[in-house]
Amino acid sequence: MDKNKLEKFKNILEDQQTKIEGELASIAQKDPSMKGDYDTRFPQFESQSTDEEALEVATYESTLPVEHALEIKLVEIKKALERIKNGVFGQCANCGEEIDERRLEALPETDVCLKCQK
Repeated sequence: MDKNKLEKFKNILEDQQTKIEGELASIAQKDPSMKGDYDTRFPQFESQSTDEEALEVATYESTLPVEHALEIKLVEIKKALERIKNGVFGQCANCGEEIDERRLEALPETDVCLKCQK
């Protein structure tokens, strides 16, 4: 893959990384004891009605899977950026063939070609 295309994918991945880190920061805080882990903020109950407390707990529960999905996506993006740095971005981790550029445009964090994805 030529240098311009690599730079394009690097910029896309860095933009996605920034966006996801911002989304995570809005619902969670970094776990200082575990690298790359975030903890969803649990609601602070301050003289609210039982209904309001129940709503906050429900919101917390629905936020947990979102946090998890964002953490996974962030790890994949960081791995893709590392592959760019190591000169193997766009190469299938399974078969070693080049990943189709259209696939990379749709999923720049992928490390497998469409054939190996199955």
